[in-house]
Amino acid sequence: MSVYEGQHVYGMHGMHVVHDGPRDAPPLVLIHGSGASGSSWGPVVPALASRYHVIRIDLPGHGQSPPAQSYDVPEQAASLAAALDELGLRPVTVVGHSSGGYIATALAERRPDLVGSLALISSGPSPDALLPQPAFLRALMNPPLGPLLWKVRSDAMLRRGVTAVCNRPVDVPDALVAEVRGIGYRTFRTVLRQNTAYIAERNVPARLTALDVPVLVIFGAADPRWDPTSAHHYDTVPHARVEQLPGVGHFPMLEAPEATSELLLRFAATGR
Repeated sequence: MSVYEGQHVYGMHGMHVVHDGPRDAPPLVLIHGSGASGSSWGPVVPALASRYHVIRIDLPGHGQSPPAQSYDVPEQAASLAAALDELGLRPVTVVGHSSGGYIATALAERRPDLVGSLALISSGPSPDALLPQPAFLRALMNPPLGPLLWKVRSDAMLRRGVTAVCNRPVDVPDALVAEVRGIGYRTFRTVLRQNTAYIAERNVPARLTALDVPVLVIFGAADPRWDPTSAHHYDTVPHARVEQLPGVGHFPMLEAPEATSELLLRFAATGR
């Protein structure tokens, strides 16, 4: 059984991919959220890679993947599908964090042949579930202060951007800080706008209801970014299970990696 320990690959489509775990194990694809990278999954990778071939993909303009002409959610899903086709992987369990859940959902909409099951972590169901954002994030998203802060941001500020949406103390991976530094401000703002457009056009529970795929929804019960009670909007989705983690904010894989890993391992094995 061949084992990939953090093997980095650049595909023909320019996507940066990291492999962990046995290559001949069932594939588990991890998709990060906006303003992040595949390194945001670091704390849960060892447990997941003990049983699965874990594939972390940096979305366009994030981490070590180059920018794209379009950051529209379906277009990003098309890039992800091309990368999975190139790897020859199907069907896969796809896990998306935050807006990565929208990319995962769009992938299942466009290419149901690729997706065997779908897990969403801290993915707000609709725009009206968004809470007033922490002051630091509000400043980043509003001109003229946002571009200035982006230009002069220090490692400490980048870590603060992550911890601002956490409810527990976390160690932000150094690799995540380094990779977030490479994201352009225009990319960051454009991705946020396109994410909002996608869930405004049709909310995520409605999109999932139209799909014939097992769904796991994980939400932090103390998420400061999305109203935690909005997790129950997913209760209407057939074949879906909703799990809330007490005392956890927007980054369950950083704040509660053991509990998050256990939920994902059970779901990948059983579809529940």
